[in-house]
Amino acid sequence: MRIAVADVLGWLAHGMSHAEILEDYPELTEEDIRACLAFAADRERVLLTAS
Repeated sequence: MRIAVADVLGWLAHGMSHAEILEDYPELTEEDIRACLAFAADRERVLLTAS
């Protein structure tokens, strides 16, 4: 699968619902979307603690 985490996060930031993303990209799962969000949260946590 070649859908970047940044793309998924961008779609969410622009107001797409999980259902809309899954409809447009049926190769993704709800778990994939949650994994993208978890990745972003973890990265933010690492950046905050590194400062």
